[in-house]
Amino acid sequence: MSRTRIKICGLTRPEDVRAAVAAGADAIGFVFYPPSPRHVDFERAAALAALLPPFVTAVGLFVNAEEAFVRAAVQRVALQLLQFHGDEDEVQCARYGLPWIKAARVRPGVDLVEFSASHPGARGILLDAFVDGYGGGGKVFDWSLIPDGLDRPLVLSGGLDPDNVSAAVRRVRPWAVDVSSGVESAKGIKDARLITAFIAGVRNADG
Repeated sequence: MSRTRIKICGLTRPEDVRAAVAAGADAIGFVFYPPSPRHVDFERAAALAALLPPFVTAVGLFVNAEEAFVRAAVQRVALQLLQFHGDEDEVQCARYGLPWIKAARVRPGVDLVEFSASHPGARGILLDAFVDGYGGGGKVFDWSLIPDGLDRPLVLSGGLDPDNVSAAVRRVRPWAVDVSSGVESAKGIKDARLITAFIAGVRNADG
């Protein structure tokens, strides 16, 4: 059985980065979307990214950002992967010279096969719940809407937490899972115990 990768997203504090790394996270996400309560500026993100040891990936999350803004983030923060959560097309995602993934907001009627095909350069497709705004809604979507045969690694997101992540991994068998609000004590404030429990739940499902 392959090991499900784990990304902890929306980190804002050094102690949360250290807790996620200590618990075994594979990737850490920094939110560059000002309306989000988990938003960090470039200076703070750079300081947090500098705490990461080898082989823990720093991911930058963007929502319909201007090209100059993304380029500034790439220049000032040691990002290794870009994550686009808005209405960005293939060209907009691919122009920064870094690997990237694209988020799909899942609801009935969304053709995920077509969505994946329209972003051929994406290293993976992140599946999130459709909510007002972009991400961070803590809502689980209907996993039965995920079609068989998607040709890209899937990153499962949307309302995951320590209580449901084992069932999610067993049901969907994604390449990776992505959690933010499900391991928080308050918006933007992670709870080390919840992070540890979440990662244990993933490993339990990996069996």
